[in-house]
Amino acid sequence: MYAIVETGGKQYQVEEGRYVDIELLDAEQDSKVVFDKIVMIVNGKKSKVGQPYVSGASAEGTVVKHDKAKKIIVFKQRPKKGYRKKQGHRQGFTRVMISKIRTSAQKKAAEVAEDAEA
Repeated sequence: MYAIVETGGKQYQVEEGRYVDIELLDAEQDSKVVFDKIVMIVNGKKSKVGQPYVSGASAEGTVVKHDKAKKIIVFKQRPKKGYRKKQGHRQGFTRVMISKIRTSAQKKAAEVAEDAEA
């Protein structure tokens, strides 16, 4: 089972038990994060596509670390003018371990189970 999640203006494919590197989040390390903007959920041959998002679906994860990506070099030059400019950039990212992907039916079943325990 996997899902397509939208965060930071980009879409990422996430799976339970795997990590994903996303745009830098304002969250502490080891804190829980919930992604509500689920574009699509695929479970074997069954798939559910949102318009634009799947209602009631969510993906939960834990922030593993904040880090920076490899350095990229930005080089500008004007021919025959003697103009050269070299600059480096490292984009920040957050690594999130995905723990659960829930559909609306699974969410309701979990709420019913919690109410039964209480």
